[in-house]
Amino acid sequence: MIYRYQDKFPTISDSAFIADGVTITGDVTIGDESSIWFQTVIRGDVSPTRIGNRVNIQDQSMLHQSPKYPLIIEDDVTVGHQVMLHSCTIRKNALIGMGSIVLDGAEIGEGTFIGAGSLVPPGRKIPANCMAFGRPAKVIRDLTKEDTVDMARIRREYVEKGQHYKQVIQKDKNK
Repeated sequence: MIYRYQDKFPTISDSAFIADGVTITGDVTIGDESSIWFQTVIRGDVSPTRIGNRVNIQDQSMLHQSPKYPLIIEDDVTVGHQVMLHSCTIRKNALIGMGSIVLDGAEIGEGTFIGAGSLVPPGRKIPANCMAFGRPAKVIRDLTKEDTVDMARIRREYVEKGQHYKQVIQKDKNK
């Protein structure tokens, strides 16, 4: 469901895929070829949420903000299943692993991989092109060429999968 909150209504690219069961409300912008998967909630009822192009937000994730910080997700980001993002910034080409939590004022660097189940505390800055893991998340190593190739593959597959679902659902609705 897509809802207005006060005078703010979500702005969603025509090329984005929004799965059934997703809730989006308020000051939210979703870019081209992005995909928002089943049972995800994106609330823009406190501060703006900006989701770039070719971003995939996987099933059962929760995105929200506080009055102090917006939520910004740059282009080509993967957000795994059941992730919570709250008033943080995720730089382009990053991957946030399943079940991770990234809190207010935290920033994930460009091309960085946050391991599954990690907690990035408020205000923590994780640098570019590394792998961070743990509770709290700490840098454990630089990314390898294999890591970056795999992250690009995942992004590409989610763009393709989102576009496929978008076409199939539209065809099914027209039957």
